[in-house]
Amino acid sequence: MSRYVVQSSFTGAFLAPDPDDGQPRWVMLLRDACALDDFETAVEMIADHVDGFHQAQVVDLSQL
Repeated sequence: MSRYVVQSSFTGAFLAPDPDDGQPRWVMLLRDACALDDFETAVEMIADHVDGFHQAQVVDLSQL
């Protein structure tokens, strides 16, 4: 099963749902990123919560 994170190409930070309330937040450490199971959810997070300057990308952790 693949796991995905959203990463800013500009800052290197990861956009991840907060484990407490589910709202997306930027975190610097991959261990705090709370990976997603669904690629489409990651893409929706970019569309809904990321400014263009971040040049966000979806990273498949199984490919690392």
